[in-house]
Amino acid sequence: MLVDEFDYELPQELIAKEPAKPRDSSRLLVLHRDSGKIEHTIFKNIVSYLREGDVLVVNNTKVIPARLFGRTKTGGKVEVLLVRHVQDNLWEVLSKPSRKLKPGKVVIFENGLTCKVVEVCEEGKRIVEFNADKDKVLEIVNKIGHVPLPPYIKREEKEEDRTNYQTIFAREEGAVAAPTAGLHFTEELVKKIVEKGVKIVPITLHVGPGTFKPVKTKVVEEHKLDPEVFYISEETAEVINNRKGRLIAVGTTVVRTLESCADERGKVKPGRGETSLFIYPGYKFKVVEALITNFHLPKSTLLMLVCAFAGKERVLNAYAEAVKLRYRFYSYGDAMFIV
Repeated sequence: MLVDEFDYELPQELIAKEPAKPRDSSRLLVLHRDSGKIEHTIFKNIVSYLREGDVLVVNNTKVIPARLFGRTKTGGKVEVLLVRHVQDNLWEVLSKPSRKLKPGKVVIFENGLTCKVVEVCEEGKRIVEFNADKDKVLEIVNKIGHVPLPPYIKREEKEEDRTNYQTIFAREEGAVAAPTAGLHFTEELVKKIVEKGVKIVPITLHVGPGTFKPVKTKVVEEHKLDPEVFYISEETAEVINNRKGRLIAVGTTVVRTLESCADERGKVKPGRGETSLFIYPGYKFKVVEALITNFHLPKSTLLMLVCAFAGKERVLNAYAEAVKLRYRFYSYGDAMFIV
């Protein structure tokens, strides 16, 4: 398949720069994948589309303020983005300008935090060693770091982004991007969903910067996804495997985690690991039966996953209607429910 098959026209003014307030007042496009029927409503009305016995799986990863501004010993300014914790004091990072950070180079941040470049990896990544363990690094980063807003939100970071760019399910620190489908939920909405007899269970997948990485190959199948760390508890796996209703994934990160851990019978295995599962049309889903997701970038791996789930023609038709009706797109934008 050609990557260009997943392109569509989007006016720049439809890219949401701020979230809906309250969160569940965002718009919701409901796409029926059997018939292609489209409905339009408000996100808080999603309760009426849920059934007793359904299981909603959410991603409880927590975005860390992973953008750090520092300087070299000679005074040069450097920006470092934490990608993932490797082990002990070692982290994988991206940096700007990357040419400055050669092995042995030291970067000095605020609050006494420093790191030394240990290794230069492919695609401009570095392995750096901090002068503190993981817990201490995260403690300092939460004080001095900046929210890693997506590159298409072209404005300065605001203080409220620290809470706006975080789902109400966020518990486990480690993501550099929010699992944005979860941003539409409020505590009040969750209460109504549970009262209807729907179970909500968490998985963890720490979203990396690869979620924004453009597909540079012409052919879909030649693209590779960066690995991301996940965790599924025994309790979550048990609820999923013994459910009476549908398994509804809240976001593409949940889809990739569950599909990575499901066997051919659709049974999900608990545990920790990494996944680089790339889902595109032709993929046979083993466990996910419905999907809540945002509107994604043209020619992105996320859009390809959604097309794999609901059919490329139907998804792109829904996107065209969303553009026509001026839905808000991307991380802070509106939502789709594919049933």
